[in-house]
Amino acid sequence: MSDTESTTATDSTLEAKPPGPSGIPIVGSTLSIARDPLGFAETVREYGDVVAYEAFGTEFVAVFDPEIVEQVLVSRSDAFHKGEFETEFGELVASEGVAFTEGERWRRQRTLLQTSFTPDRIQSYADEVVAETARLADGWADGEVVDLRETLSTFTLRVLTRTLFDLTIDDDRAETVRRATRAISSSADPSGFALRSILPSWVPMRSEREYERAMADLSALVSELVADRRAASETGDDLLSLLATAEYPDGTRMSPETVRDQLVTFLFAGHETSATALTFACWLLAGDSSVRSRLDCELETVLEDRDPTFADLSDLTFTEAIVSEAMRLYPPVVGLYREPLETITLGGYRIPAGTTVQLSTYGIHRDGQWWDDPEAFRPTRWLEERDRPEYAYFPFGGGPRHCLGMRFATMELKLALATLARRLEFDRVTASLSPSVGVTLDPGRLEMRVRKRS
Repeated sequence: MSDTESTTATDSTLEAKPPGPSGIPIVGSTLSIARDPLGFAETVREYGDVVAYEAFGTEFVAVFDPEIVEQVLVSRSDAFHKGEFETEFGELVASEGVAFTEGERWRRQRTLLQTSFTPDRIQSYADEVVAETARLADGWADGEVVDLRETLSTFTLRVLTRTLFDLTIDDDRAETVRRATRAISSSADPSGFALRSILPSWVPMRSEREYERAMADLSALVSELVADRRAASETGDDLLSLLATAEYPDGTRMSPETVRDQLVTFLFAGHETSATALTFACWLLAGDSSVRSRLDCELETVLEDRDPTFADLSDLTFTEAIVSEAMRLYPPVVGLYREPLETITLGGYRIPAGTTVQLSTYGIHRDGQWWDDPEAFRPTRWLEERDRPEYAYFPFGGGPRHCLGMRFATMELKLALATLARRLEFDRVTASLSPSVGVTLDPGRLEMRVRKRS
């Protein structure tokens, strides 16, 4: 059982520091993470549920205990904030966006934005998700080889803009967003972080120049979208209109910089994580004929000869199990980061203020304490009764700062997978996965052959 009591620095009954690798002087474990971040996570797991290490000039404590995750995200969330390491990631994406702001500013933003994610609003988006998926599937030729990762990224971007923004995005604008997405992911790659933590700040890096150009183009696009919507004779109740025109209860409005960062946050996070999850789900499904057969039976029973609707979601239990299992094995976000506001006890260890606490989504999702045969793709585990901690699975985070788009993403993934599977089967051309870690867990280039179903 995890310790839930705060402590002072003078409590000598506690370990001064959790166990962990010593690393290399000055750079700590930076190079090990840069070479193989997922492998490093598996290595440090051997030290226990709470593990200390140093990297990128930062003191980390990695957590592999679901009960401690619950404390950090839920029951003791007020004792933590995003902290410096998470803020660095925020600077890459949108520091004024709801994902990275703190305190009252965050609460005001969250209260305003969550009106776009009520159950009724989520239901209203469902038909458009299915229609966009059907257009995607019908546009492929039988036998065509597609880069699933890139194709699904563009697809989820179109879904996002049609549903949340009431906007049809053309190819040029889509490429502007995708170019920025690639630049953000490249900048957040651990090898790039390693170089920046070792080299002097004045040394130029090519990736930084590419990132600045891509983000400048994205900022210009966002400004154009906001200006167009504000100039429209009528505005709707979509998220873009809300950001362009809404006021807080006290009559103030978001600054132009904040509006920009909210839109960038949703444009990036809202499509990239869904694309990642759907890519892994399709690839895993293509490699398991028994799972595919059971999915076909469910789709035939529930849908017969039609596309899914929102009303079908509760009956698509095996479809949901495939999505959940894909995100268990390959969570789009492999870890969450928090800092304690003051010295605190976690798992019996004293964690000083300023330490970066890393909640290892990837590590806990593959822990044999909670998951039988954890490396296996086995969707049926989600249909079986098993007593495990709630935070043995947390792809959308948890607590007050759980992912704002969680319901939207879950609906989108289930309906998209069901719609694709009704029309298509995928054969693997890329035989194995070699995912890399950036802002999201990137599956890399995955070529799949499309076969039309009769």
